[in-house]
Amino acid sequence: QLQLVESGGGLVQPGGSLRLSCAASGFTLDYYSIGWFRQTPGKEREAVSCISSSDTNTYYADSVKGRFTISRDNAKNTVYLQMNNLKPEDTAVYYCAAVWSPTWYLTLDEYNFWGQGTQVTVSS
Repeated sequence: QLQLVESGGGLVQPGGSLRLSCAASGFTLDYYSIGWFRQTPGKEREAVSCISSSDTNTYYADSVKGRFTISRDNAKNTVYLQMNNLKPEDTAVYYCAAVWSPTWYLTLDEYNFWGQGTQVTVSS
């Protein structure tokens, strides 16, 4: 079965850190670009950070620049999102998605596979 599985979410205080993982099973991520998206109730899913299949091109939303870092370890078939200095407005369900492409996209429809999501809550 081809799937992406996110992990690493949880409850953290403002200023804290979390590292999200996106692991692929049933296929290799080597030729896939990956996007991390997030969604809160009543809002559209938005792109947070993306990484190209070659690991040479990344994207960060303005709201997370300087705080989040995306990386990939193809040997582990996993992509990570390191989130530092978390703020209450980062609270959301975070999803990873994979697209068979050398480049990433900000539009949801381009992606071939989606994970089930992991909840991140930033609160004191």
